Amino acid sequence: MTLEWGVLFGAAAAGALYILAPGPAVLALIAIGAARGRRDALQFVAGHLAGDLLWCGLALVAIIGAHVVDPRLFHALAVVCGIYLGWLGLRALATRRAGTQPDALVPRRPLMRGLIFGLTNPKSYPVALAMFTALLATASASLRWADMPPLLAAAIVGCVAGNVVLVWLIGTSLLRRLYVRHAIWIIRATGALFVFFAVTTLWQAIEGLMLGV
Repeated sequence: MTLEWGVLFGAAAAGALYILAPGPAVLALIAIGAARGRRDALQFVAGHLAGDLLWCGLALVAIIGAHVVDPRLFHALAVVCGIYLGWLGLRALATRRAGTQPDALVPRRPLMRGLIFGLTNPKSYPVALAMFTALLATASASLRWADMPPLLAAAIVGCVAGNVVLVWLIGTSLLRRLYVRHAIWIIRATGALFVFFAVTTLWQAIEGLMLGV
C-alpha cells in the first residue's frame, strides 16, 4: 500500500522540527557558524546528518516495531553520550579569553566534529521519537516495515531543510556581530547548558538501567 502524501509530509515535518528544536547541536552550530561562518557551519551539519539519519531511523523503528529494540540499549548509549557532552561543556566552561575558544565548541575540523556530535548527541533519540510520535500518531497503527524507506527519506528531506534554515540564520551579520561582542559569555553559557544536559541525561539513563526499563 502506497503511503499517503500527508503521512510523508508528517515525517518530513518531524525531521525539520527535530533539527530546529533547541538543544546541544543547535548551540554548537551557533558557536561554529558565528565564529567561522557558513562554510564551517555547513561542514558541521553535513557530518551531523549521519547522526540525524541514525536517530530518526531508530525513532521510526520504535514506532513501526512497537518497541522491538530493548530500551536498555538506548540507556547504555545515553551514558556514553552524556559523558561526551559533559566533557565538551567542561572544556567550554574552562575558557578564559574569547581569543582562546576551545576546540569543544569551535573545532578545527567541523565535519568530523559534526559526525561525532551527531552520533553521540544524548537528546537526539528522545526528541526524534517525540516528534515522529506526535506527527505520525494518526497513521502509526497502519505503518508497516515496507513503509520505512519512504518515511526515512521524507524525514531526511525535512532534516536537510531544517539545517538550511539554521545555517542561513547563523550566517547573518547580526548574529555574527553579537557573537564577536559577547563570545566569551556565549561560550561559557553554552558550556553550562551542555553540562546541564549531560547531568540530566546521565541521571535518566542510569535510573533506566537500574530499573531495567
